[in-house]
Amino acid sequence: MLTPEDLERQVTLLTAVARYDALRTRDALASPDDDADSGSLADDDMTPLTCQEALELLALSEVIARKAIHGRQLTVRSARTAGASWSQIGAALGTTKQAAWEAHNRWIDEQARHRDGGHWGWDDDEAAAARALSGRPEDEAAG
Repeated sequence: MLTPEDLERQVTLLTAVARYDALRTRDALASPDDDADSGSLADDDMTPLTCQEALELLALSEVIARKAIHGRQLTVRSARTAGASWSQIGAALGTTKQAAWEAHNRWIDEQARHRDGGHWGWDDDEAAAARALSGRPEDEAAG
């Protein structure tokens, strides 16, 4: 069975989204009365998902969410590097500056924890640099 951890190493965000979209579309178009394992439909694009495909769809949705969150936080870091304030970042994310700052700092902590667990992540100096760039939510711009 595919897990999000397996898929995360195998696919990019783009390929995960393409496969997700294909399965999701087929699932939406398939008649709920058709048997997914019978192969009785003439049009393969409209056959219901098999159990394995439905589970793949679920795993892909988790991979997409994880990769999108990671990408969003990398972009938050880029925005801070470019001089954006937490008010501006919060507005771009549709949230408050405090919530944006807190989410970003939880992400920094997670990157540091990954290193501690023997996985790729940030060392102490990298995490400290990320926290310094993050500053405080009341900071108007990165320094």
